[in-house]
Amino acid sequence: MGMGTTMPSYSQSIAKAILLGEKSENIIQRALKTIRRHLGMDIAYFSQIVDDKAVLHRIDAPGLEHIVKVGDAFPLEDIYCGHVLEGRLPELMPDTSAEPVAAAMPITRSFPAGANISIPVRLEDGSAYGMFCCVNREAKRSLNERDLEIMHVFADLVAEQVNDEVAHRLHENKRIACIEDIISEHRFHIIYQPIWAFRQAKPIGFEALCRFEAKPARTPDIWFKEANATGLGTDLELAAIGEAVRALPSFPGEAYLSFNASPTTVLDDRLGQHLNGLPLERLVLEMTEHAPVDDYCALRQALDPLRKAGLRLAIDDAGAGYASLQHIVQLAPDIIKLDMSLTRNVDSDPARRALTAALIFFGHETGASILAEGIETAGELAMLETLGIGEGQGYLLGRPAPLEASLEMESVTSGLIGEEPQATRKSAS
Repeated sequence: MGMGTTMPSYSQSIAKAILLGEKSENIIQRALKTIRRHLGMDIAYFSQIVDDKAVLHRIDAPGLEHIVKVGDAFPLEDIYCGHVLEGRLPELMPDTSAEPVAAAMPITRSFPAGANISIPVRLEDGSAYGMFCCVNREAKRSLNERDLEIMHVFADLVAEQVNDEVAHRLHENKRIACIEDIISEHRFHIIYQPIWAFRQAKPIGFEALCRFEAKPARTPDIWFKEANATGLGTDLELAAIGEAVRALPSFPGEAYLSFNASPTTVLDDRLGQHLNGLPLERLVLEMTEHAPVDDYCALRQALDPLRKAGLRLAIDDAGAGYASLQHIVQLAPDIIKLDMSLTRNVDSDPARRALTAALIFFGHETGASILAEGIETAGELAMLETLGIGEGQGYLLGRPAPLEASLEMESVTSGLIGEEPQATRKSAS
């Protein structure tokens, strides 16, 4: 990047040491302040070139804030920057009146601008992103090549920061575009896993689970995490919920549909619109224990009209961490879903049995029903029944599948409680 690439390494080290520890958003401001003080100039600024104009993004001009401010925009042809970029003016001008092109420009007299240093800040492709500049109202003939070298060092550091920020924005824009494409092009589908009442030996509900066709191949939790990071998490959840509830009329008898929603989605008015007109008594909203809640009062207020209309609330992944206890205590759910980490090997692990028994007791005391997730073996199923759990789901009882295949599982599994059916043994293996 011109002279900046030939700087003595100690100059770069000094400049980096000065900026060390600064937050990324303060690096440019700190660089402007430091170089302005070092050179004894009146104004230091960093501008971005937008549509043949220089737009001021950062300024250090103590006492002159009434003259220049962030957001001011100047045509490149009216200021030194444009002419420096085109090679008609040098980067270093200790006395602007000594440069014929600069002397003829109105800004030299009206500002006035007696001394100027302007360094292009370039992107990795070589294009000019903006300018890193220092201006003095009076000529400063003591400015020399050494000062220009130091200015280049700081300009190079600013360019590094700018390139990092531009690359980050490009990456973020791609992430946003990807999630928007998933939503608009419907690059996902819903599968359903049956939820069984053991003693009735029939499915009492189906949990809707989202799967993605988008590339790269990722598990659903990663896609939803990506959507949340881009600010589109609620949009993606609502799109999945809207697709899931369309299957409700196909469920047998009074079987319910269970769907997942984060606290943020619950607080969004659009959720009620998606559920409007549906038999809410046949819907269960599952809230995962991993989802943080900032305001339980607001969440209860958002849930209250839906629950009064028949919607049931389930706390998912109970027992996987401390947050689930907070959710349970604060929200008084209708259903507590035991996390598979408790279900797994519950028949052979005394610690898991003790924790499961504690949650069962809590459910009995608070009026919440207990549902076990992740049941994979007949031993686990038998132990859960012994402990007093009467509902559950898992690979033993039926894998998640498209709607038609999930509904057919009833004929495979119904009537068999207490022993593992041959058909599901094969599917679980």
